[in-house]
Amino acid sequence: MDILFLAILIATGIFVLNAKQQRQRIVLLAGFLGNYQIEKLMENLTEGYLRALGESNPERREQVWSLLRTTELQLSEQFTRFATEFARVDPELTRVSTLALALPFADQWLPRATFDMRKALAIHAQGIERVVRNDAGLSLRDKAFTLSAELFLMQHTCHWFCKSKTIASARLLARHQTPYEQVLASVDSETRNAYRALLRG
Repeated sequence: MDILFLAILIATGIFVLNAKQQRQRIVLLAGFLGNYQIEKLMENLTEGYLRALGESNPERREQVWSLLRTTELQLSEQFTRFATEFARVDPELTRVSTLALALPFADQWLPRATFDMRKALAIHAQGIERVVRNDAGLSLRDKAFTLSAELFLMQHTCHWFCKSKTIASARLLARHQTPYEQVLASVDSETRNAYRALLRG
């Protein structure tokens, strides 16, 4: 009975500490994101891509793509500014545990099993900008697919920072019906290589 009580006590303590740390991370990230319309622009872009790809009238389809170009540029510019601002955060607050499950202060007692959120956001900003510029000369359809993957991976990283990789992957699958591994495989190759290198440390 004593062992069961101790296990419950430890589990409760871990839950409380995790919840506190996660709230702090959410507040930190939201404090920066609140200055931008990144989430709204992402939503507009995702819906716009579906509309453009489903449009049968060539003239109407071209109009939609033209409007989406403006949204892409706005999103890229805002995310770059956001990443630049976040880069000034104290590095002790930006370590993210690479463990599958959230454990309180894992980023402190297992520093080698972490990555720096500031560097991750810089990788995302560069990837988004690169795809928006269309350095690879992709078709509009392929560009939309690749940029969507870049945005989904960035969103996954933000959820990972706030919660854990497991929760981030579950949210990605629930929201976009796409597993994390598929999103990572679908982004620009420079993004993928830089991201994997960051996670390896």
